[in-house]
Parts: sequence; C-alpha cells; structure tokens
Amino acid sequence: MLQRFDARNEDILVHVNGELLPRKEARISVFDSVVQGGDAVWEGLRLYREGVLMLSRHLDRLQASAHALAFQQVPTNEKVRQALADTLLANRMNEDTHVRLTLTRGEKITSGMDPRLNTQGCGLIVLAEWKPPVFDNERGIAVITSSIRRMGPEVLDPKIHHNNLLNNILAKLEANVAGADAAIMLDRNGHVAELNDTNLFAIYGKELHTPTTSSCLGGITRGLVLELAEGLGSKTIERDLSVAELMGADAVFATGTMGELTPVRLIDGRSVGRAQGHERLAKLQVAFRAAIPGLCEAL
Repeated sequence: MLQRFDARNEDILVHVNGELLPRKEARISVFDSVVQGGDAVWEGLRLYREGVLMLSRHLDRLQASAHALAFQQVPTNEKVRQALADTLLANRMNEDTHVRLTLTRGEKITSGMDPRLNTQGCGLIVLAEWKPPVFDNERGIAVITSSIRRMGPEVLDPKIHHNNLLNNILAKLEANVAGADAAIMLDRNGHVAELNDTNLFAIYGKELHTPTTSSCLGGITRGLVLELAEGLGSKTIERDLSVAELMGADAVFATGTMGELTPVRLIDGRSVGRAQGHERLAKLQVAFRAAIPGLCEAL
C-alpha cells in the first residue's frame, strides 16, 4: 500500500458538527445522509508551513458542489475556515498535513431517500491527519487500465465533488489485484478520463496534454499545473487521449492534493517516458514547489 498508518494520528482530534472529538469518539448519526446514501460532498486539502494550499479555490468548489445537490443551510466559507483553523490548532499541526473536509446533507428525521427528510441543515466533518505526500515522486508509480468506466454527466456529473466513489473503489480493487498502484479509468467512449484518485497528464515535446473534463473532475492541482506549464513556455492541450497515446508519451504524470506531481513509470506493464520528457516534468515539479508559498492561505 502507498498509504500507511502514522502513529501521530492515533490521538488526533476530529471536528464533527461543531465539536472536537478524540479519534476513537468521533462519530456521526446513523441517520446522517452520508451513511444513508453517500449523500455528501468533500475536498482534500494540504497544509504546508505557509498555510493551506489554494484554500479559497477548494472552498468555492465545495460550495458549488453543495449548491448543485441542493443542500440546505450550508455553512459559509468563513464558518468552514474557522472549523478548519480550530482543528489544526487543537492538533498542533503546521505542515505535512492532509485534511479530508466533508459536508453532508445532514441528519434525517427518519430513514429514507427523500431530501425533504433533512430538516437540520448540513453536517461538517474536518478530519486532519499527519500525512506528507503519499507517492514516491522520484521513482513514480505503476498503473493498469481498469475495466470500470468513469461516470460521465449522463450518469452523475463529475463536476460535483461528491462522496459516491464506488466506481473509483472498484477500479482501485482491480489495481490492487494486479499489483499496481492505481488504475486508469476510461470514459464511456474508451478515452482516458483519469486515475481512480488523480488527474493525468502527458508530455509530448513542448506540449502538455490532458484529458478533457467531460468524465473527470477538473482538479485544483490540475488547474495549477496548466497555469505553470504555460508559464514555462509549454502549449497546453485538453483533448481525448487513448491509453496507447499515453504509452507513447515523453512522460506521463498524475496530479492531486494527496501526492502533488507523480510520474507514471509503467502502464499495463509497458515502460513510459523518455529522457527529455522526464526533464520537462522535473522542471514542472520545481515550478510547483516554488509556487506553493505564494498560493498558501494562512488561517
């Protein structure tokens, strides 16, 4: 496994609906919508010494996802920021921290699917853990192509950052069985959508290509990489990509809050990349690290 238990997280405090609770006591109601139907939205945040990276962008996306799902009595960004600040302060966390921020539709008055049963407003969970980037961003990762397709907007719009992650989990199960680190998920037309947990990029000469967001989330880190690449003189192109095209790229890498910029070294057992591609990726990684201080927001 890429992620392992960190003993520092044994005694963390978790923010649950306004209370800071010890890890072993952090609970939500069995009537909460996230338990009843995975009815929640979430964001992954990373805390660096300078603050939380691109926090405003994450909170704006959280609000947009909640609005798309017609959540009621949604806490303001200011209230979410305060809950986040309280949690980090209580745990004395100031860097190397990953935060899972979850906003649920809230508790129901009785078990059922109808959102009108939710009368108490949203539930908020702030789970902060000591967790540096989980991938080896020098060696890279090995991936396989999953048989599980990434849902498009005709099923469930991927622009909503929701908690319904079962198809991603099924893809990850296939990767586990194959002994790979992650799985490429294709869209309904057989084009590359993303990995089961991160966005994908391919380098071809001075061009940076990435799948369109028709069947994947336009990640916050993905957006930053597109900005940085253009600043380095690369042409950025969003288009349909096949797995074979990824295999022939000068470099392939994944982007996400959990792991930053991660090289993909193997796809379905085929080696990926050339020296010039790896050099361009290394420049992007340097630019990413240099951009972090100016994009972090203190609480």
